[in-house]
Amino acid sequence: MDDQDLLQHIQALVQEERDLREQPQDSAAEQQDHAARLKKVEGDLDQCWDLLRQRRAKADAGENPADADARPVSQVEGYRQ
Repeated sequence: MDDQDLLQHIQALVQEERDLREQPQDSAAEQQDHAARLKKVEGDLDQCWDLLRQRRAKADAGENPADADARPVSQVEGYRQ
């Protein structure tokens, strides 16, 4: 996945996050499913942004951006922007 593909994936996740936040939930089960999906999307976004930053840093340092690896959500979710 190159930077452009990664940015497109980020845009799709951002749109899904917006849709989820605007979507009403009627039942408790829907609320649980909704909350779980939103948490997953947020984690995926954190990973994608981190991977994009890694790729750009490697490119700036003259290294191969393809050598960047996605870090676990548990590691990237607490990063400050």
